[in-house]
Amino acid sequence: MHRILVIIPARLASTRFPAKPLAELRGADGIARPALHYTWQAGLAAVRLLGPDAGCIIATDDDRIAAVARANEMAVVMTPEACANGTERCAAALSALGYSPELVVNLQGDAPLTPASMVAELVALIESEPQFAMATAAVPASPAVLAHLQADAAAGRVGGTTVVCSSAGRALYFSKSIIPHVLPGTTPRESVLLHLGLYAYRPEALLSYTVHGAAPIELQEGLEQLRFLDAGLPVGVAVCEAPAWEMIELNNPTDVPLIEAELARRAAMESV
Repeated sequence: MHRILVIIPARLASTRFPAKPLAELRGADGIARPALHYTWQAGLAAVRLLGPDAGCIIATDDDRIAAVARANEMAVVMTPEACANGTERCAAALSALGYSPELVVNLQGDAPLTPASMVAELVALIESEPQFAMATAAVPASPAVLAHLQADAAAGRVGGTTVVCSSAGRALYFSKSIIPHVLPGTTPRESVLLHLGLYAYRPEALLSYTVHGAAPIELQEGLEQLRFLDAGLPVGVAVCEAPAWEMIELNNPTDVPLIEAELARRAAMESV
């Protein structure tokens, strides 16, 4: 049993990229491995930073993913296919394990480039602020990222997720639109914050989440974290410094070469 448990939800079904946890990514050493391997390594790096009372586990509903994980010495817990999102899968993982750590970190299976320092910042925030039921991470959108979001919006494409917070660092709203809106002819007062799919929960908040059920706005935006806000649960936002590499998620087959390039770029930085 661990005080902090990093859970990596991984499912085979995906509309945009079926079986993506098993998609091969070529690392900086030139060897191709399943994408899940790199997210597992990110989880282990976070565990090393969090300390000896932290652990990491894969939560999946698919025997093929479980077999690959076990063959590569990854801890696995089986969860129901009915889990609608990663947060529900984390809750199901705790139920299957039969114990509740003090904190649960949701490191999404398609986010292999997540830096361990960001996980540590998130855990530090929720540990220092007992009023938060859940905490998540964001980074200020650079001019290039903001331009990319604006180009996506102009073309009618769904881009990244943004978040607005209170002055106390509490999430007010998440959206796949660019928020806050800036009135024409005015100077922005706040930076646009790009939300990252990294979460830390208290176990009781996970239970409340599953009992509450899907919220209409959650389904409309397609954002699982909005259920916490709909349920009136306070959500903290850790505004982190963006890493030196791009945190590209594995959402589409076209993301494979982009992630491979960032893996090589990160390795080159770490070797200096």
